[in-house]
Formats: sequence, C-alpha cells, structure tokens
Amino acid sequence: MLVPVLLSGGVGSRLWPVSRESYPKQFLPLTHDLSMLQETVKRLQGLDNLAAPVVVCNEEHRFLVAEQFRAISQETAAILLEPEGKNTAPAVALAAIEALKADPQATLLVLPADHVIQNTGAFRDAVKAGMPYAENGKLVTFGIVPTAAEIGYGYLKRGAELGKAAFELAQFVEKPDLATAQTYLDSGEYCWNSGMFMFSAKTYLAELARHNPAMLAACEAAMSVTHGDLDFVRIDAEAFATCPSDSIDYAVMEHTDQAVMVSLDCGWSDVGSWSALWDVAEKDDSSNHIAGDVLIEDVSNSYLRSQGRLVAAIGVSNLVVVETPDAVMVADKSRVQDVKAIVKKLQQAGRDEVKHQHRVYRPWGSYESLVVGEQFQVKRIIVKPGERLSLQMHHHRAEHWIVVQGTAEVVCGEQTMILSEDQSTYIPLGTKHRLSNPGVIPLELIEVQTGSYLGEDDIVRFEDIYGRSQ
Repeated sequence: MLVPVLLSGGVGSRLWPVSRESYPKQFLPLTHDLSMLQETVKRLQGLDNLAAPVVVCNEEHRFLVAEQFRAISQETAAILLEPEGKNTAPAVALAAIEALKADPQATLLVLPADHVIQNTGAFRDAVKAGMPYAENGKLVTFGIVPTAAEIGYGYLKRGAELGKAAFELAQFVEKPDLATAQTYLDSGEYCWNSGMFMFSAKTYLAELARHNPAMLAACEAAMSVTHGDLDFVRIDAEAFATCPSDSIDYAVMEHTDQAVMVSLDCGWSDVGSWSALWDVAEKDDSSNHIAGDVLIEDVSNSYLRSQGRLVAAIGVSNLVVVETPDAVMVADKSRVQDVKAIVKKLQQAGRDEVKHQHRVYRPWGSYESLVVGEQFQVKRIIVKPGERLSLQMHHHRAEHWIVVQGTAEVVCGEQTMILSEDQSTYIPLGTKHRLSNPGVIPLELIEVQTGSYLGEDDIVRFEDIYGRSQ
C-alpha cells in the first residue's frame, strides 16, 4: 500500500500575522476554500493502492488536525503526536515504524502539509513514475523544475538519466546566492528541492540505521511505549527527548547511494513567504491580489489582504499589506522574508500576537475577545453541535452568559438548565460549571467576565471529554 505521511509540524512564521503558532498556515485556506492540509489530502485522490494517511503533528495542533480531517470526511491511519519538534528525519521514522505495523511492505509518500500544487495531475503522474524505484529499494525525492533563479530554495543536481523524468541524484545544494542560482537555472541540470519523498518504510529505516543509528534507536524506543488518546497516538516523551534533531536531507539523503530524483513541473510552491503566496494567487490586470474588504487606487504588483477592517491603498506598488483584527503588517514585497524578524521581536517581548489568532480555536469550537477593560472582558463564544466545554471553575472571575443563537445546556453548581436565544445566566466566582451544545446548529453566546484576574490559566478542570490535563 501507498501510505501518505503528512508532516504538519510547522508554524509558518513568515506568513504572520495570519499564520500563528497556535493556528499555522497548514490549517488556513490561503489559496482555496479548503485549508492547505485539506488540499494536500485531496490531491492524493486518483493514486492506486492508497492507504489512509499517517499525520505527524505537535500536541497543540492535534484537535485542529482531527477536525480538519472530519470536515472533509477523510479517515487517518494515525495521528502521531511529537512530544517536541525534532525536524523531518525523526518525524518520518516515527511514521515508518507506525506504517509497518499495518503493512510490512508499506511504501511511504512523505509530503509537507503546507505546500501548493496547482497541477495535481502532474503531481500524481510523478508519484506513479517514482513508484517502481521506491518499490525496488530506492529513496525517491521530487525535484521541481525551476522557473526562476530562486534563492529561497535548496537545489538538487541531477545525474544520469534512469527513465522518463527520473535521474540519479548527483548532489544536494544549499540555498544559493542570486548569481549562483542563475547559473543553476541556466545549466538546466538543477531542480528545486521540494521536500517531498517516496520510499518503502523498510528502506528508509535501514538507511537511517546505516547513517544515523542513534536517531533510529531513539525513535524505536519512543514508539515502543505509545498509547492511544482519543484519535491520537502519544509517543514516549522521555525516549524521544534523546533523539537527535535533523532533516531527511542531512540525516539520510545526502549520504545514501540509493537516491533517485523524479523531476516535477506542477505549479509548486512551499508558500514560504507572502511574496510566494502572491506568486500563486489570482491577480487583477495590475498584478494585484486582493482579499477581503480592500479598496485601491493606482496600485500595482501588490498583495493586500483584510480579515475585517477596510484597507485602502493609493499610489503604491510592490507592497504586502495584511490586516487581522489585532495586527496590521506592511512590507516591501522584496523584504517579506524579514517578517521572521518581527516575529522574533514579538517573542522576545512576550506578546500574545505571536502565538494566538484573535479568534482562538478549541476542540469544542472557538472564542474571540471583543472588548477588554480593567477587571472585565467580553467574549464571543461558538460551540459546535454536540460538543461541550470541560466541567470547570475559576478562582478569580465570575461570568455572565447571553445566548445569541442556538441552544445551551448549562451546568451551574447543582443546577442544570436549558437556555435558548435571548436568555442568559450568571456563573458566580468559584462555582463549578459547564457549557454544552445539545442542538444541531452552532451555539453562539456572549460571555461577560468580571473579576480581579481574567487570564486563561485561571481554569480548574474537573472533567474533560478531550483529555486535556489541568
């Protein structure tokens, strides 16, 4: 069977302020109605002998992954929770060990969950072209036919031709300077390194044993004591902490003598920056991409995105302007790689804008702060049908709930009540309470918090159907 391995551990910091640590770019609909993770799953349709995907993600994103798969009615073979990020080589090793439990002959198709591929037919044709090599003990990597002298990607130098679109892999090359990238483009011998791979699970683990035995040993130890948790597979944190951190390229592909490159021309982008997103986005006659409530006059070659407020631009070019409810980012299109520097400053200042969206997602739904003042806060809370919050209490705040839409089941102390639209209730400080949605439509309510401390860490959980610890 062909087992897709979806790597979903990135944070997409170069796409701040839309992409954030708690809700990064792979979960966002940046180019289509579906998220990038969902698009990655959908483009697999049409491949032969396709198994359910194995997803590798971090614990914080586990409910996002599960919900996005449920939303497109797609099952997973496993959702593996990395205790900490160790780069791609260990992540794939964990997936390989998991895949072998179900199929000793499993072939892995390793895909980052946050790439854009515009020509899905060409992608599937390349996978089919690489399959015979993977099934015969080769480690296949997919090289993107370059369209420009790009300095943001690594390169693959092709060797002897093996067959249609398939070559021996002669060399991995780090991200070059512009002059060097131009020589690569002119030579016609280089492809961009896509970070996509295909090989049998057994072959990958054997090559990892040859070139990085300590990494394999740590991954095997971590996977030997896994346990299930709802939809997820938890990996032993203590064993995994000893694992070296490295990419597939450095750990295996640069050392193996079994590498094959399949060239791929499919409208690919890793969407690693706002300019890369502009490259693949639809544009008007002045080469502008407009998303949301945006008005322009005499603007060209720009990317302008609003998630809420009106954005107006006059007489500018080559700009990226991105508005979210809590931040506005403006950059010259040639400097968007430096967005990471802003993210670093936010981290150093301990600011919440680096981690959370204005709208914060939870397994039961979401909430967003509407007004924050001294000793009070107003939130909009949405609870999905059939979901419930934990049974909890707060030491420092009381809460008033007003139902705007749907039906709420409320536990407050020893009392249980049903509230419909325009009805409200009061949760005193220190009282055990729980909010549930027993209906078939989303429950929307306004919550008014009052108290001496309104932080999200003032929660004592007594019961939680999602297995979240106190």
